[in-house]
Amino acid sequence: MRTRAVPQSTRGVIAGFAAYGSWGLFPLFFDALRPTGPWEILAHRIVWTLLLCVAVLTIMRDWTWIARLRGQRRLLAGVTIAAFLIATNWVVYVAAVTSGHTSDAALGYFLNPLVTVALGVVVLRERLRPLQWAAVAVGVAAGLYLAIAGGTVPLTALVLALSFAGYGLAKNKVGARLPALHSLTLETAILTPPALVVFVILASTSTGLDFDDHGAGHAVLLALSGVATAVPLLLFAAAARRIALVTVGLIQFVTPIVQLLCAVFVLDEHLPAERWIGFGIVWVALILLTTDSVWNVRQSRLRSRAAAERAD
Repeated sequence: MRTRAVPQSTRGVIAGFAAYGSWGLFPLFFDALRPTGPWEILAHRIVWTLLLCVAVLTIMRDWTWIARLRGQRRLLAGVTIAAFLIATNWVVYVAAVTSGHTSDAALGYFLNPLVTVALGVVVLRERLRPLQWAAVAVGVAAGLYLAIAGGTVPLTALVLALSFAGYGLAKNKVGARLPALHSLTLETAILTPPALVVFVILASTSTGLDFDDHGAGHAVLLALSGVATAVPLLLFAAAARRIALVTVGLIQFVTPIVQLLCAVFVLDEHLPAERWIGFGIVWVALILLTTDSVWNVRQSRLRSRAAAERAD
């Protein structure tokens, strides 16, 4: 009996849900790494990810691309900026999870699409459509409400949203010419020297490094941080090649939703009423942004179809 091949779009959707679902479950992984501190976890994540990338590239015999990087200062500068932005995102995220503030991380990733749109206006001089302006305005209102009601600016959420949106902007402006595996290899190679410095500094303190202080299982989990970093990124790259950008944009909300569920139902974080109201305001902004994206794609398809019919 002949089996039917799975359509590329279906594969893309599966890969997208797998990637964003994995990122959503990250709080459980990093919570399991306690009591190791966020800086040591960051350093392990960088070094083990690089080692994994080097192993995969060696198996694939895929090293010729390195020679093409010579003289591409703009590309290398962009990747360097992207690398330090994602490192900032990683360490703040891990610090939030290991200190019992996973809900702040979830809020950051809910805010990320709105910050991305805002950066498009400020940096790229993009023109927003009415619903996009409304979404950004509601997002700003949510931030103000959370700051006033909670008594403090939601700094963790804002840093996560800004660093990840900035990472995406840097990649799109300069580093988009690199495939996902090549880009991740280069980024972690750039970050490895600072990571080794972190190891040296931590080893010289009275507490030392945690790698072998909490049993073999803990050490294995730290080493697996490389796999946990690389696999979702490669799944995302596979999804982005096969499905429309608007579909990727809809699937991305899986991550903060799963993070929030992990925070409340698994990690036992308590969210006060004002935080839930703040989340609700952000969700309104995301509904506006999603509606605009879907509507714009549909209108573009209708215009393309009409143009094709006129050409016939």
